[in-house]
Amino acid sequence: MSTPDDVGKKLYVGKNLHAGESPDAGKNRCATAFWVTSPAQGELRGEPLATPAQDEVQVRTLYSGISRGTESLVFNGRVPESEFSRMRAPFQSGEFPAPVKYGYCSVGRVEQGPDALLDKTVFCLFPHQDYYTVPASAVLEVPTNVPAQRAVLAANMETAINGVWDAEPMLGERICVIGAGVVGALVAYLCAQVPGVDVHLVDINPARRQLAEQLGVVFATPDQAPHDQDCVIHASGHSAGLRQALELVGSEGRIIEMSWFGEGDVSIPMGGAFHSQRLTLKASQVGQLPPKLRPRWDYQRRLRLALSLLVDERLDALISGESDFKQLPTLAHTLFGRGSVELCHRLRYSA
Repeated sequence: MSTPDDVGKKLYVGKNLHAGESPDAGKNRCATAFWVTSPAQGELRGEPLATPAQDEVQVRTLYSGISRGTESLVFNGRVPESEFSRMRAPFQSGEFPAPVKYGYCSVGRVEQGPDALLDKTVFCLFPHQDYYTVPASAVLEVPTNVPAQRAVLAANMETAINGVWDAEPMLGERICVIGAGVVGALVAYLCAQVPGVDVHLVDINPARRQLAEQLGVVFATPDQAPHDQDCVIHASGHSAGLRQALELVGSEGRIIEMSWFGEGDVSIPMGGAFHSQRLTLKASQVGQLPPKLRPRWDYQRRLRLALSLLVDERLDALISGESDFKQLPTLAHTLFGRGSVELCHRLRYSA
Protein backbone atom coordinates (compact mmCIF):
# COMPACT_ATOMS: atom_id res chain seq x y z
CA MET A 1 0.00 0.00 0.00
CA SER A 2 4.05 0.93 -3.83
CA THR A 3 3.27 -2.05 -1.67
CA PRO A 4 -0.13 -3.48 -1.13
CA ASP A 5 -0.62 -1.40 1.94
CA ASP A 6 -3.42 -3.40 3.67
CA VAL A 7 -6.85 -1.98 4.17
CA GLY A 8 -8.51 -4.54 6.44
CA LYS A 9 -8.86 -1.82 9.03
CA LYS A 10 -11.34 -2.18 11.85
CA LEU A 11 -14.10 0.34 12.26
CA TYR A 12 -14.22 2.42 15.38
CA VAL A 13 -18.00 2.12 15.26
CA GLY A 14 -20.32 -0.80 14.87
CA LYS A 15 -21.58 -0.27 11.34
CA ASN A 16 -20.83 1.49 8.09
CA LEU A 17 -22.59 4.81 7.59
CA HIS A 18 -22.46 6.43 4.20
CA ALA A 19 -23.44 9.83 2.92
CA GLY A 20 -27.13 9.65 2.09
CA GLU A 21 -28.14 6.80 4.43
CA SER A 22 -30.21 8.88 6.79
CA PRO A 23 -33.89 9.20 5.86
CA ASP A 24 -33.63 12.84 6.92
CA ALA A 25 -30.71 13.54 4.61
CA GLY A 26 -30.32 17.12 3.56
CA LYS A 27 -32.31 17.21 0.34
CA ASN A 28 -30.62 20.31 -1.00
CA ARG A 29 -27.05 19.09 -0.73
CA CYS A 30 -25.24 16.47 -2.72
CA ALA A 31 -21.81 14.92 -2.49
CA THR A 32 -19.57 13.79 -5.33
CA ALA A 33 -17.62 10.54 -5.04
CA PHE A 34 -15.30 8.45 -7.20
CA TRP A 35 -16.64 5.01 -8.07
CA VAL A 36 -14.96 2.08 -9.77
CA THR A 37 -17.74 1.16 -12.21
CA SER A 38 -16.08 -1.92 -13.72
CA PRO A 39 -12.52 -3.26 -13.79
CA ALA A 40 -10.19 -0.45 -14.97
CA GLN A 41 -13.08 2.02 -15.29
CA GLY A 42 -14.18 4.79 -12.95
CA GLU A 43 -16.37 7.87 -12.80
CA LEU A 44 -17.61 10.63 -10.49
CA ARG A 45 -21.12 10.12 -9.15
CA GLY A 46 -23.42 12.41 -7.20
CA GLU A 47 -25.25 11.16 -4.13
CA PRO A 48 -27.38 12.67 -1.35
CA LEU A 49 -25.55 14.13 1.62
CA ALA A 50 -27.02 13.16 4.98
CA THR A 51 -27.78 15.77 7.60
CA PRO A 52 -25.66 14.82 10.64
CA ALA A 53 -27.40 13.47 13.72
CA GLN A 54 -26.38 14.54 17.22
CA ASP A 55 -23.46 12.11 17.39
CA GLU A 56 -22.30 12.64 13.79
CA VAL A 57 -20.16 15.11 11.88
CA GLN A 58 -20.31 16.48 8.38
CA VAL A 59 -16.88 16.86 6.81
CA ARG A 60 -15.75 18.94 3.85
CA THR A 61 -12.80 17.14 2.30
CA LEU A 62 -9.58 19.09 1.84
CA TYR A 63 -7.33 16.29 0.57
CA SER A 64 -7.36 12.56 0.08
CA GLY A 65 -4.48 10.24 -0.64
CA ILE A 66 -4.37 7.37 -3.08
CA SER A 67 -2.98 4.25 -1.45
CA ARG A 68 -1.77 2.98 -4.79
CA GLY A 69 -0.92 -0.63 -3.99
CA THR A 70 -4.28 -1.78 -2.69
CA GLU A 71 -6.34 0.71 -4.69
CA SER A 72 -4.69 -0.53 -7.88
CA LEU A 73 -5.94 -4.03 -7.13
CA VAL A 74 -9.43 -2.66 -6.47
CA PHE A 75 -9.47 -0.46 -9.57
CA ASN A 76 -8.31 -3.28 -11.81
CA GLY A 77 -10.74 -5.83 -10.35
CA ARG A 78 -8.05 -8.04 -8.83
CA VAL A 79 -9.41 -8.54 -5.32
CA PRO A 80 -9.82 -12.32 -4.82
CA GLU A 81 -13.39 -13.40 -4.14
CA SER A 82 -12.19 -15.13 -0.97
CA GLU A 83 -11.08 -11.73 0.38
CA PHE A 84 -14.17 -9.67 -0.51
CA SER A 85 -15.32 -9.47 3.10
CA ARG A 86 -11.91 -9.04 4.76
CA MET A 87 -10.78 -6.33 2.36
CA ARG A 88 -13.78 -4.06 2.76
CA ALA A 89 -12.78 -0.52 3.65
CA PRO A 90 -14.57 0.98 6.67
CA PHE A 91 -16.84 3.28 4.64
CA GLN A 92 -16.89 1.36 1.39
CA SER A 93 -20.08 1.43 -0.66
CA GLY A 94 -20.90 -1.24 -3.21
CA GLU A 95 -19.31 -4.66 -3.56
CA PHE A 96 -16.20 -6.07 -5.19
CA PRO A 97 -15.36 -6.20 -7.99
CA ALA A 98 -17.67 -3.31 -9.00
CA PRO A 99 -19.36 -0.93 -8.78
CA VAL A 100 -17.55 0.10 -5.62
CA LYS A 101 -16.62 3.31 -3.81
CA TYR A 102 -13.26 2.73 -2.16
CA GLY A 103 -10.48 4.54 -0.32
CA TYR A 104 -9.39 5.32 3.23
CA CYS A 105 -7.11 8.37 3.36
CA SER A 106 -9.33 11.44 3.74
CA VAL A 107 -8.47 14.71 5.47
CA GLY A 108 -11.11 17.38 5.88
CA ARG A 109 -12.68 20.09 8.02
CA VAL A 110 -15.71 19.52 10.21
CA GLU A 111 -18.50 21.86 9.10
CA GLN A 112 -21.28 20.44 11.29
CA GLY A 113 -21.06 18.42 14.47
CA PRO A 114 -20.20 18.58 18.18
CA ASP A 115 -18.59 21.82 19.38
CA ALA A 116 -15.38 19.99 20.29
CA LEU A 117 -14.84 19.06 16.62
CA LEU A 118 -16.40 22.01 14.80
CA ASP A 119 -13.93 23.65 12.36
CA LYS A 120 -11.26 21.10 13.28
CA THR A 121 -9.09 19.39 10.68
CA VAL A 122 -9.71 15.65 10.93
CA PHE A 123 -8.61 12.37 9.38
CA CYS A 124 -11.10 9.69 8.40
CA LEU A 125 -10.87 6.28 6.72
CA PHE A 126 -13.28 7.46 4.02
CA PRO A 127 -13.25 7.02 0.22
CA HIS A 128 -12.54 9.78 -2.31
CA GLN A 129 -15.55 12.07 -1.83
CA ASP A 130 -15.91 15.83 -1.39
CA TYR A 131 -18.41 15.88 1.51
CA TYR A 132 -19.53 13.11 3.86
CA THR A 133 -21.40 12.44 7.09
CA VAL A 134 -19.99 9.91 9.57
CA PRO A 135 -20.12 9.16 13.31
CA ALA A 136 -18.02 11.60 15.33
CA SER A 137 -16.13 8.57 16.67
CA ALA A 138 -14.89 7.79 13.15
CA VAL A 139 -12.76 10.94 12.81
CA LEU A 140 -9.56 11.89 14.58
CA GLU A 141 -8.31 15.42 14.94
CA VAL A 142 -5.08 16.06 13.04
CA PRO A 143 -2.38 17.46 15.36
CA THR A 144 -1.83 21.17 14.88
CA ASN A 145 1.84 20.59 13.99
CA VAL A 146 0.94 18.21 11.13
CA PRO A 147 -0.14 19.90 7.87
CA ALA A 148 -3.38 18.65 6.35
CA GLN A 149 -1.53 17.96 3.11
CA ARG A 150 0.78 15.48 4.88
CA ALA A 151 -1.94 13.92 7.02
CA VAL A 152 -3.14 11.89 4.00
CA LEU A 153 -0.21 9.56 4.82
CA ALA A 154 -1.80 8.52 8.13
CA ALA A 155 -3.23 5.20 6.93
CA ASN A 156 0.08 4.23 5.31
CA MET A 157 1.95 5.20 8.48
CA GLU A 158 -0.48 3.06 10.48
CA THR A 159 0.32 0.08 8.26
CA ALA A 160 4.05 0.74 8.64
CA ILE A 161 3.74 0.94 12.43
CA ASN A 162 2.02 -2.43 12.50
CA GLY A 163 4.74 -3.93 10.30
CA VAL A 164 7.49 -2.63 12.58
CA TRP A 165 5.66 -4.00 15.61
CA ASP A 166 5.55 -7.39 13.91
CA ALA A 167 9.24 -7.18 12.93
CA GLU A 168 10.34 -6.23 16.47
CA PRO A 169 13.64 -4.58 15.48
CA MET A 170 16.19 -4.65 18.29
CA LEU A 171 19.16 -2.45 19.12
CA GLY A 172 22.02 -2.95 16.69
CA GLU A 173 20.24 -5.29 14.27
CA ARG A 174 20.88 -5.45 10.54
CA ILE A 175 17.64 -4.96 8.61
CA CYS A 176 16.73 -4.79 4.94
CA VAL A 177 13.39 -3.45 3.73
CA ILE A 178 12.59 -4.62 0.19
CA GLY A 179 10.28 -2.33 -1.77
CA ALA A 180 10.59 1.46 -1.66
CA GLY A 181 6.93 2.26 -2.07
CA VAL A 182 5.18 4.39 0.53
CA VAL A 183 4.77 1.63 3.13
CA GLY A 184 8.24 0.16 2.59
CA ALA A 185 9.85 3.59 2.83
CA LEU A 186 7.94 4.36 6.02
CA VAL A 187 8.95 1.02 7.55
CA ALA A 188 12.62 1.74 6.78
CA TYR A 189 12.23 5.27 8.19
CA LEU A 190 10.77 3.93 11.45
CA CYS A 191 13.33 1.15 11.82
CA ALA A 192 16.11 3.70 11.37
CA GLN A 193 14.90 5.46 14.54
CA VAL A 194 15.96 2.46 16.65
CA PRO A 195 19.48 3.15 18.02
CA GLY A 196 22.23 1.18 16.36
CA VAL A 197 20.04 -0.42 13.71
CA ASP A 198 21.65 -0.69 10.26
CA VAL A 199 18.84 -0.27 7.72
CA HIS A 200 18.97 -0.65 3.94
CA LEU A 201 16.01 0.22 1.71
CA VAL A 202 16.15 -2.02 -1.38
CA ASP A 203 14.39 -1.34 -4.69
CA ILE A 204 14.84 -2.20 -8.35
CA ASN A 205 14.29 1.47 -9.26
CA PRO A 206 17.58 3.35 -8.72
CA ALA A 207 15.66 6.63 -8.70
CA ARG A 208 14.37 5.66 -5.25
CA ARG A 209 17.85 6.44 -3.89
CA GLN A 210 16.88 10.10 -3.56
CA LEU A 211 13.81 9.19 -1.51
CA ALA A 212 15.87 6.99 0.81
CA GLU A 213 18.43 9.74 1.32
CA GLN A 214 15.70 12.26 2.12
CA LEU A 215 14.39 9.88 4.79
CA GLY A 216 17.86 9.28 6.23
CA VAL A 217 18.08 5.64 5.09
CA VAL A 218 20.79 3.85 3.09
CA PHE A 219 19.60 2.75 -0.37
CA ALA A 220 20.60 -0.35 -2.33
CA THR A 221 19.58 -1.95 -5.60
CA PRO A 222 18.99 -5.73 -5.39
CA ASP A 223 22.53 -6.54 -6.52
CA GLN A 224 23.96 -4.21 -3.86
CA ALA A 225 21.83 -5.43 -0.95
CA PRO A 226 23.77 -6.83 2.03
CA HIS A 227 23.37 -10.45 3.12
CA ASP A 228 23.30 -12.10 6.56
CA GLN A 229 20.52 -9.83 7.79
CA ASP A 230 18.83 -10.33 11.14
CA CYS A 231 15.48 -9.33 9.67
CA VAL A 232 14.19 -8.67 6.16
CA ILE A 233 10.86 -6.89 5.71
CA HIS A 234 9.29 -7.49 2.32
CA ALA A 235 6.98 -4.81 0.98
CA SER A 236 7.44 -4.82 -2.81
CA GLY A 237 4.31 -6.71 -3.78
CA HIS A 238 6.31 -8.92 -6.16
CA SER A 239 7.36 -12.54 -5.72
CA ALA A 240 10.90 -11.69 -6.85
CA GLY A 241 11.22 -9.46 -3.80
CA LEU A 242 10.15 -12.26 -1.48
CA ARG A 243 12.65 -14.61 -3.11
CA GLN A 244 15.38 -12.07 -2.48
CA ALA A 245 14.30 -11.75 1.14
CA LEU A 246 15.03 -15.47 1.56
CA GLU A 247 18.49 -14.89 0.10
CA LEU A 248 19.37 -11.89 2.26
CA VAL A 249 18.32 -13.12 5.69
CA GLY A 250 20.86 -14.92 7.84
CA SER A 251 20.61 -18.15 9.82
CA GLU A 252 17.69 -18.16 12.31
CA GLY A 253 16.62 -14.81 10.83
CA ARG A 254 13.09 -13.63 10.31
CA ILE A 255 11.22 -12.41 7.23
CA ILE A 256 8.18 -10.19 7.64
CA GLU A 257 5.83 -10.30 4.65
CA MET A 258 3.82 -7.08 4.33
CA SER A 259 2.78 -7.43 0.69
CA TRP A 260 -0.69 -8.34 -0.41
CA PHE A 261 -0.61 -10.12 -3.76
CA GLY A 262 -4.31 -10.01 -4.54
CA GLU A 263 -5.37 -12.95 -6.66
CA GLY A 264 -1.87 -13.67 -7.95
CA ASP A 265 0.05 -16.87 -7.12
CA VAL A 266 3.51 -16.57 -5.57
CA SER A 267 6.34 -19.04 -6.15
CA ILE A 268 9.31 -19.06 -3.78
CA PRO A 269 12.14 -21.57 -3.20
CA MET A 270 11.41 -23.33 0.08
CA GLY A 271 13.83 -26.20 -0.49
CA GLY A 272 17.11 -24.33 -0.09
CA ALA A 273 18.35 -22.38 2.91
CA PHE A 274 14.86 -21.82 4.30
CA HIS A 275 14.82 -25.20 6.02
CA SER A 276 18.46 -25.65 6.95
CA GLN A 277 18.82 -22.13 8.36
CA ARG A 278 15.58 -22.36 10.34
CA LEU A 279 14.19 -19.14 8.88
CA THR A 280 10.93 -17.62 10.07
CA LEU A 281 8.39 -16.23 7.59
CA LYS A 282 5.66 -14.15 9.20
CA ALA A 283 2.76 -12.22 7.67
CA SER A 284 1.98 -8.70 8.83
CA GLN A 285 -1.48 -7.30 8.17
CA VAL A 286 -2.82 -4.02 9.49
CA GLY A 287 -6.30 -5.42 10.17
CA GLN A 288 -5.09 -6.98 13.42
CA LEU A 289 -2.90 -5.67 16.20
CA PRO A 290 0.00 -7.89 17.29
CA PRO A 291 -1.32 -10.23 20.01
CA LYS A 292 0.99 -8.96 22.75
CA LEU A 293 -0.24 -5.37 22.25
CA ARG A 294 -3.97 -6.05 22.27
CA PRO A 295 -4.45 -5.68 26.03
CA ARG A 296 -3.19 -2.07 25.88
CA TRP A 297 -3.70 -0.87 22.31
CA ASP A 298 -6.74 -0.41 20.07
CA TYR A 299 -7.07 0.80 16.50
CA GLN A 300 -7.83 4.37 17.47
CA ARG A 301 -4.72 4.62 19.64
CA ARG A 302 -2.62 3.24 16.78
CA LEU A 303 -4.05 5.78 14.33
CA ARG A 304 -3.39 8.61 16.80
CA LEU A 305 0.22 7.48 16.96
CA ALA A 306 0.40 7.42 13.15
CA LEU A 307 -0.87 11.00 12.92
CA SER A 308 1.57 12.20 15.57
CA LEU A 309 4.53 10.67 13.72
CA LEU A 310 3.76 12.71 10.60
CA VAL A 311 5.30 15.81 12.18
CA ASP A 312 8.57 15.21 10.29
CA GLU A 313 8.64 17.39 7.16
CA ARG A 314 10.97 14.91 5.45
CA LEU A 315 7.92 12.70 4.92
CA ASP A 316 6.66 15.15 2.28
CA ALA A 317 9.03 13.29 -0.06
CA LEU A 318 6.45 10.48 -0.13
CA ILE A 319 3.94 12.70 -1.93
CA SER A 320 4.86 12.22 -5.57
CA GLY A 321 2.12 14.33 -7.15
CA GLU A 322 -1.10 16.27 -6.65
CA SER A 323 -4.20 16.67 -8.80
CA ASP A 324 -7.68 18.09 -8.54
CA PHE A 325 -10.20 15.49 -7.38
CA LYS A 326 -12.31 16.06 -10.48
CA GLN A 327 -9.43 14.82 -12.64
CA LEU A 328 -9.35 11.38 -11.00
CA PRO A 329 -11.45 9.55 -13.64
CA THR A 330 -9.04 10.76 -16.32
CA LEU A 331 -5.88 10.04 -14.30
CA ALA A 332 -6.94 6.68 -12.86
CA HIS A 333 -5.49 4.56 -15.69
CA THR A 334 -2.09 6.18 -15.24
CA LEU A 335 -2.13 6.14 -11.44
CA PHE A 336 -3.26 2.53 -11.17
CA GLY A 337 -1.44 1.13 -14.19
CA ARG A 338 1.22 -1.55 -13.89
CA GLY A 339 3.98 0.80 -15.01
CA SER A 340 3.17 3.52 -12.49
CA VAL A 341 6.02 4.73 -10.28
CA GLU A 342 3.79 6.96 -8.14
CA LEU A 343 4.23 6.98 -4.41
CA CYS A 344 1.29 8.69 -2.68
CA HIS A 345 -0.71 10.80 -5.11
CA ARG A 346 -2.66 13.51 -3.32
CA LEU A 347 -6.05 14.78 -4.45
CA ARG A 348 -7.14 18.29 -3.53
CA TYR A 349 -10.78 19.34 -3.26
CA SER A 350 -12.23 22.73 -4.18
CA ALA A 351 -14.28 24.54 -1.59
